[in-house]
Amino acid sequence: MKKKVLITGATGLVGSELVKQCHNDGIAVHYLTTSKEKIENTENYKGFYWNPKKGEIDTKVFENVTAIINLAGASIAKRWTDSYKKTIIDSRVMSINLLYDTLQKIDHNIVHFISASGINIYPNSKTKLYTEEDKVTDDSFLANVVSSWEAATAKFKNAGMEVTKVRTGMVLAKGAGALPQIIKPIKLGVGAPLGSGEQWQSWIHIEDIAAIYLFLLNNQLEGKFNAVAPNPVQNKKMTRMIASKLDSPLWLPNIPAFVLKLVLGEMSVLVLEGQLVSSKKLEKLGYQFKYYNLDNALEDVLKE
Repeated sequence: MKKKVLITGATGLVGSELVKQCHNDGIAVHYLTTSKEKIENTENYKGFYWNPKKGEIDTKVFENVTAIINLAGASIAKRWTDSYKKTIIDSRVMSINLLYDTLQKIDHNIVHFISASGINIYPNSKTKLYTEEDKVTDDSFLANVVSSWEAATAKFKNAGMEVTKVRTGMVLAKGAGALPQIIKPIKLGVGAPLGSGEQWQSWIHIEDIAAIYLFLLNNQLEGKFNAVAPNPVQNKKMTRMIASKLDSPLWLPNIPAFVLKLVLGEMSVLVLEGQLVSSKKLEKLGYQFKYYNLDNALEDVLKE
């Protein structure tokens, strides 16, 4: 029988690329969606309805599925009001809890639970290189989000499944994710490094993050994994490289941190802080990055 995987968040940025790669690898995909209009039904791609807020889920989604890849969660790139902060956490924890609670009540063949997570769990640092062995966690809002996310994920271990947490860096993709927001001011001629410009950006190309999920799935690897490219760069270098690729010179000095805090509020930490994160664990296990250097990654995602 053909391998079948359930993907939550399958229509999002990473999910869409992952579905494509699963199909190329001969893996059929079931997916969950909160929108009945987004339900498709083909041999290799079948949609099922769920509503984590109301605790509703179509249990047919689990039929013949042996693994779950969980990518569900509200965007963190919207202003963090108190109510939206709650949405960010609830969208991650409620969806995992619903999956867990449902699997406790039904017969299923699922042996592996793989969930998205974030490198924001590590404290902001300009000098410390973080590996999966580091136990220290930040006390920021985003670190709390990741800790709650990972705690919910860990429950699947108690149900006898292998559990994998994929701590993801900044995903670079053509026309989506963080990149268009970075490009916009540069194209308008008002681009500049942000804050000190020395904060690290541990990035990853969209094709590599999807391929890492597939690598972890196919090799049934469990534990925590930093899903970042091997060569992080500082914000000022990334800004200069993008400007150079777009042939758009940088005239302005760095944008001061206080200005970004005024404009973005608490979510300014997304651009003012960063973590230097190691990808060595994945590399030692045999994952080969397609986009090893930022130069090649930008060449690909910025081409017309």
